[in-house]
Amino acid sequence: MADLRGQVVVVTGGSGGLGRAIGMDAARQGATVVFLARRVNALRSARIEATALAGTPAYAYRLDVSDPVQIDAVWAQLLADVGGHVDVLVNAAGFGQFLPALATDAAVTSRMFRVNVLGLIYMTRLAGAQMMRQGTGHIINIASMAGKIATPQSAVYAATKAAVIAYSNALRLELRHTGVYVTTVNPGPVATDFFMHAHAQDYARAVAAFTLDADKLAARIVRTFHRPVREVNAPAIMQLGAVLYPLVPRLGDWLTATVFNRK
Repeated sequence: MADLRGQVVVVTGGSGGLGRAIGMDAARQGATVVFLARRVNALRSARIEATALAGTPAYAYRLDVSDPVQIDAVWAQLLADVGGHVDVLVNAAGFGQFLPALATDAAVTSRMFRVNVLGLIYMTRLAGAQMMRQGTGHIINIASMAGKIATPQSAVYAATKAAVIAYSNALRLELRHTGVYVTTVNPGPVATDFFMHAHAQDYARAVAAFTLDADKLAARIVRTFHRPVREVNAPAIMQLGAVLYPLVPRLGDWLTATVFNRK
């Protein structure tokens, strides 16, 4: 287990799901964790638990990552509160809705891109600039296997995650000599409330055999902190599918449209 004492770890989407699990695992290893999310009560609970785990004060700020004005204000406040440095940024905020592409409302499409992509990019610009001044840091971007293998009724969500993967790949190359690492995390289905919010409980039940445990995945992600890990891909069967898909695209299309189309 790594020693993260003295490290400041900022997690967007930190009030629940994978983001919260990552924050708690970092706190167990002594990190000062900063939780950012919209749900005030859940944020308060996360802050109290992380403080107890780390033995050092955790922080929590209400933030809608789709609003760049809020991001600027919260970023300035948290930097002042934690002493002017951030060692790890985990961009875990995001949401999805599983609908046919042509039936997805324009407002839903816009918000999904503002949260999943533009908010991540804006947070990364601020954190990356700070980390470059420090000469060290790590940016963890939570994408999805959906960004590698799109399935029916996930066109917009898959597009946002493909954008995160592409952005992270270019950013990693740009920062490779700066002391700042960039890691992309591409999970399949994770046992969180994501599918409830996406109104896709039937899909969650259909893919139960492939569903990842949030705490175990979080621990795996935290183990990459300050290591030059390009990607974290899970589960292994879906990673294999992502590798094979472009090699046999006709078979890949058939599988994703039939066998893996459980929505």
